[in-house]
Amino acid sequence: MKKDIVKPIAVLVGICFVVTALLAYVNLVTAPIIKEANDKATAEARAEVLSEADEFIGVDVPAGFESSIEEIHKAKNGAGYVFKLVTKGYGGKLELICGIRSDGTIEQVKMLTNSETSGIGSRVVNNDQPYRQQYVGKGEDELSEVDAVSGATISSKAYIGAIETAFKAYDIVKEAQG
Repeated sequence: MKKDIVKPIAVLVGICFVVTALLAYVNLVTAPIIKEANDKATAEARAEVLSEADEFIGVDVPAGFESSIEEIHKAKNGAGYVFKLVTKGYGGKLELICGIRSDGTIEQVKMLTNSETSGIGSRVVNNDQPYRQQYVGKGEDELSEVDAVSGATISSKAYIGAIETAFKAYDIVKEAQG
């Protein structure tokens, strides 16, 4: 009787071990490829949201902003800064990138990744939607003019909250960089 139970358990454990090893191997092989693709997409987005920049230099994220800002880059020619931001929307994590010119206005904002609901939430996070165009040319004091998307209040608030965080960090970084 014990033999009837032990053998199937041993087979299942063996199958689980083999499947786990295969998944670990696939992850090991694909992780650098995925990271390289994400880095390339982020670099292209940096150039898109701050088009006058000639080259980007990484800047340290100020203390206290580590959970909401993944990275900051300064344009070598002084055109401004680019902030890679992360926040939580209705459906989960939102990653966006924001270019702030040296005069303190937004050149462009772009969504990188999101987990928002198709339909309503996508009107906030979809880069083809007019929502993101509301930010273009706005300074920190003008963000109150941005209209939230009806029915997607949580996503809209998360998006604008991330941009507000970028402006707070912008002030600190710009002063520190002289």
